[in-house]
This record gives sequence, C-alpha cells and structure tokens, in this order.
Amino acid sequence: MSGPQVISLGNMLVEIMRVDLDEPLSLPGTFVGPFPSGDTPVYVNAVARLGHSAGFMGAVGQDGFGECILRRFAEQGVDARHVRVLPDRVTGIAFVAYAADGSRSFIFHWREAAAGQIGPEYVDEDYCRQARWLHLTGGNLVITPRSYEACLRALSLMAPDAKVSFDPNIRAEWLGRGDLLEQWQPVLERADYILPSAGEAALMTGAVDDETGCRQLAAAGKVVVLKQGAGGCTVYAGEAAHRIAGFDVAEIDPTGAGDTFCAGFTAAVLEGLDLADAAAFANAVGALAVTKKGPMEGAPTRAEVLALMAGGA
Repeated sequence: MSGPQVISLGNMLVEIMRVDLDEPLSLPGTFVGPFPSGDTPVYVNAVARLGHSAGFMGAVGQDGFGECILRRFAEQGVDARHVRVLPDRVTGIAFVAYAADGSRSFIFHWREAAAGQIGPEYVDEDYCRQARWLHLTGGNLVITPRSYEACLRALSLMAPDAKVSFDPNIRAEWLGRGDLLEQWQPVLERADYILPSAGEAALMTGAVDDETGCRQLAAAGKVVVLKQGAGGCTVYAGEAAHRIAGFDVAEIDPTGAGDTFCAGFTAAVLEGLDLADAAAFANAVGALAVTKKGPMEGAPTRAEVLALMAGGA
C-alpha cells in the first residue's frame, strides 16, 4: 500500500475549553469539549479536508478521548496506520481559557500522556520515503527528548526532493526545555518553507524583530511566510517581501487557525500555485478556521475556500 502525500507526527490531544470569556482556569466554571486537537493533527486534518492524502504518526490512549481523535481522522480520510493506541497511558489533553482581550491561557497534559511517549521507533522508514511533504512544529521538537529524536528521524528519511515545512508554534508553557535555536537548527537547515507567527522569526534567528529575522531566513534560501492573523501574511523569498491581505470573517475561536493556514499553504504549493496565490489561498483557509469553536471544526472544504476568495478580502 502506498503512503500518503503529506505526513506529520507528534502531539495528539483533545481540547477542553471554557465556554465564556474571562473564566480563568484557576476557578470553577463551565467547559465544552472534547474537541480533537494538537497542532500537527489539526494540520493533517485540514490537508485531507482540502483533498490531499495525509497521514500521521503518533499515539493516543485506549480511551474515549483517543477515540475522539481517531474518529475525526477516519471521517476526513487521514491515514492513521502509524498511530499507536497505548493501554497504559491516557490521551493528551489541553485545557484552554479565553480572555476578552483576545489572549488565551493553556494547561497541557502532554508529556506524561500517550502523546508524550512518541519516539524514533514510531517513525516508519517507508512511510517517510514515500511522502512528498513533511510538516514539523517547534512544540514537538522541545516537548521531550524522544519526541525531538522522532522528528529528526522523520526529517532524515525524507527523499532529497521532498518538501519540508516548519511552524515554530512555540508556547510559553513549553519553554525552558534547552536551547531552542540549537534544537531547531537541523530543521531550519532542511526546511523549504518556514511559517512563523508574531515574535517567532526573531526568536528563531536572534534578530531584533520579525522582519529582520524573516529576511535573514529568506537570504539563506528559505521561503518564509509570516502569519499575521486577521492581517493576512507576508511572504519573504530571496530579497522580495510581499504582503498578502487577509479576509474579514467573524472570529469564534482562533485556536488551530495557524495550523490550518499551514495546511492551506501546503495544499496550494502542491497544486502548483505561485507563492502569492498560495499565500492568499492559505489566508482564506486560516480565516475560515476561526469561524467555529474547536481547533479542527472550522477546517474548510475547497469549495468554501474558493467561495470566500471569490467574495474578496
């Protein structure tokens, strides 16, 4: 059986979130969920929903939360042959609270859960060699040493002409796990596309600001797409930089929008769109992702993306 075109690996989580704004996680309150989540699972789910074959390597517990994620993968056609179900671990969980100012706070149960057990033995050689695109994220590089080894093994197994994308997607809750720049260096060297959010390009390069960091990465031969939320994105390639406008939508839940944006960009590049058009397509995909509660719930179909784009930014 041939493998999927696009693959990823890492943190399979469910998300349980506060219902109302300004309900802190430190006090009793209302929650809704579980919703299937995890940055790389959100990504592969969206890739599949956009019509490309996608697969995943990871782990869930033998429980209802694991069933929640695997059911979603099955519904979208994500290849889960290399997802392990661990009877002695629970599925990873992220608890999320939203503030009126747009900020979010998280409590993760990940390192000791099934998601935190992934190691290099989870990475199948044939699966990687057959794939045309690998997507990695910074969180999966820093959460545990074995997860880092798994990511580097997948990276080393990709064919020389396969594409690699990297989303730093680092959260304050994951920091303090060693030297980020040193850990990320092998991925930065191999990545064809780097897709940071605000503050991450400066963090990756040690630059004074994101623009300087993006230009440094672009000068090293990378295509850099700086995600800017409702403002769209800026694409850096060589010495050029192009701002691509976003789309006006009613935001319900921003969690997972950046991962869904990355999926839209992947799909567009695989379909042969130039960088500006690929970024515009990704902007539409990411915009639609925020219109429903739950990290995967807003992942759009191709028809929905084209309808939004036809309506204009």
